[in-house]
Amino acid sequence: MIATRLLLAAALVLVTACGNSGACESPYAASPQFKDCGFVNAPNPDAKPTANAARIWWRFLFGAKPDAVPVDAIPVRPLDTAQLEALDPQANHVMRIGHASTLLKLRGKFWLIDPMFSERASPFGFMGPKRFHAPPIALQQLPAIDGVIISHDHYDHLDAPTIEYLAQRAQRFFVPLAVGQRLRSMGVPADRITELDWWQSARQGEVQVTATPSQHFSGRTLSDRSETLWASWVIQSGPQRIFYSGDSGYSSGFRKIGERFDGFDLAMIENGQYDEWWPSVHMTPEEDIQAFEDVRAKVLLPVHNSTFDLAFHTWHAPLDRIADLAAAKKIDLATPEIGEVVTVGQPRTNVRWWAGLK
Repeated sequence: MIATRLLLAAALVLVTACGNSGACESPYAASPQFKDCGFVNAPNPDAKPTANAARIWWRFLFGAKPDAVPVDAIPVRPLDTAQLEALDPQANHVMRIGHASTLLKLRGKFWLIDPMFSERASPFGFMGPKRFHAPPIALQQLPAIDGVIISHDHYDHLDAPTIEYLAQRAQRFFVPLAVGQRLRSMGVPADRITELDWWQSARQGEVQVTATPSQHFSGRTLSDRSETLWASWVIQSGPQRIFYSGDSGYSSGFRKIGERFDGFDLAMIENGQYDEWWPSVHMTPEEDIQAFEDVRAKVLLPVHNSTFDLAFHTWHAPLDRIADLAAAKKIDLATPEIGEVVTVGQPRTNVRWWAGLK
């Protein structure tokens, strides 16, 4: 337990680590997001300060974390190839793999967002945050993947074993600036990688993706903070638009995204791993609701919960709070079980599947 908490503390201390500084030559120097040899967030005078790194270390090593891991089994709906192929090829479908990892069938083509199939969100296979549940489909059983979208390079979003498996199997990878170097080190051919800055778009077949702003940070060690960019994403498939927040603190960027794209049919918003000690890089459920309203979406699908223990709230608190808030504001909320199919634009009966679980 102490070893696991030490690893988590090492990862989260990146929140307050110093970035690179000084002059440098970089192929990304022309990006408005690049400054002093690293990537930066957009100015946000309302961003709340993060706690001292030493305090975060101490808390993760010795702080109590009651009810952070479920005792009861998380419900998972198994997926198989035949079921996936049978889904309407003229519609857009979304299925949670767990945490922020999502499988999509976009008008007949399969896509992955932040695919994470490993047992642990960690640089080590033997220690670190462990999954609460198995994925609803094995990595080796996935259908042919047309596109992969990566929001940033943290271990719970960019999983090396998963990417190594997909390297020669997925047709194209869409990533924020400089994340391509991570993928190349994992065996992805350079000609399959498309790097995008905020507000830049690219296409794969009939699907258009656009990298959009988020307020976060990057890094996979204690010495490479902000060497790669982070992003939220807009996915246009046929007449429908899907928004994915990636990891983000709350900022005016959501309002700008809503204004530019004039709304979304579905918004997948991060909901979990927040804390008052790092309020600028993850949103509370109340901020999730505001971000959802800012992007002008019709349906809210919370992600980034129910798979890993990466904060101090109870495992079910993010879902409890956002479900209550959505009900009070009459927001159309989708909280599907892991593996459950959500068809964009189709009515469904929502269920609080976690209610009553310990």
